[in-house]
Amino acid sequence: MSDINIRKQGKTGRITFTRPKALNALSYKMCLAIEEALDTWAEDSDVEMIVIDAEGDRAFCAGGDIGELYETGTKGDFAYGQKFWADEYRMNAKLFEFPKPVAAFMHGFTMGGGVGVGGHASHRVVGDSSQISMPECGIGLVPDVGGSYILANAPGQTGVYLGLTAGRMDAADAIHAGFADYYIPEANWPALIAQLEETGDYAMIDAAAQVPSESSLAKNQTQIDTHFSGAALGDILTSLKHDDSEFAVKTLKTMSRNSPLSMACTVVLIQRNRAFDNIRPALQQEYRFTYRAAEHTDFIEGIRAAIIDKDRTPKWRHSLEELPSVAVTQMLMPLGDAQLTFEKGE
Repeated sequence: MSDINIRKQGKTGRITFTRPKALNALSYKMCLAIEEALDTWAEDSDVEMIVIDAEGDRAFCAGGDIGELYETGTKGDFAYGQKFWADEYRMNAKLFEFPKPVAAFMHGFTMGGGVGVGGHASHRVVGDSSQISMPECGIGLVPDVGGSYILANAPGQTGVYLGLTAGRMDAADAIHAGFADYYIPEANWPALIAQLEETGDYAMIDAAAQVPSESSLAKNQTQIDTHFSGAALGDILTSLKHDDSEFAVKTLKTMSRNSPLSMACTVVLIQRNRAFDNIRPALQQEYRFTYRAAEHTDFIEGIRAAIIDKDRTPKWRHSLEELPSVAVTQMLMPLGDAQLTFEKGE
């Protein structure tokens, strides 16, 4: 497949995204190809570890390729998106649970679907160009592909803050928030990857790691914890509105651009996912939203405004002041027979 290069190299299984002009956006076929490789390499004694990277200098993977989701959704075909997300989430779970070391080298933009690949590796490497985020609330979705699970395990209320603001993390922030493990200058990556291919020794990643600069998220931890500890979106907004600090004013402005329904559901998702000790129930919670997304949320409008027309002026279904709590409840209710089961062909 021209969009992804999957092969065995030395003692490693190698996955390289090869869509640099599209910022290595993750397509449906790419998801299936990754899953097939995982299934094969889990039982292959020649593969001692997996190494994932990407071509180009701008992005590891800037998210999912959502053009077809928009096209089918506008035509009333919701089944395509439901199957896409079910299959993608199954791949995310297999990556998280893979029985051998997985190293991901996440340069440049790593967003959404890219986090669903690199963010679930056992050895997550970032460098000076790394910009990691879960921007889904800005397009009427919620942090998914298991991203809400990582957010739920971030220190203090950092996960809620990142989910609602879609904030970008540099290397230091990503390590602080639990989206990455190692800072290694990107000039050192090619030689390190070559060593991994030759030896299969993941301990070389630890040996190559350096101390990153101080995290700006860590510097703002007190304010983040103060304002984002509320039980619901309304509590968070009230707290921010009663603070005239630069942090609060800037944060409110950022959140005002995002879908109110998505943000309210994100708060609930993260709170629920703190109770889980593995990724699968978190993915099932996310799927409750995404299964309904094309039909009942701001997702189609968010894609129109950000990707299709690019006018950056989405018309959300609700305002921040008039979001009924029942709308959140309805989006996150159990799906009954449609629940995500992680079985192929569901």
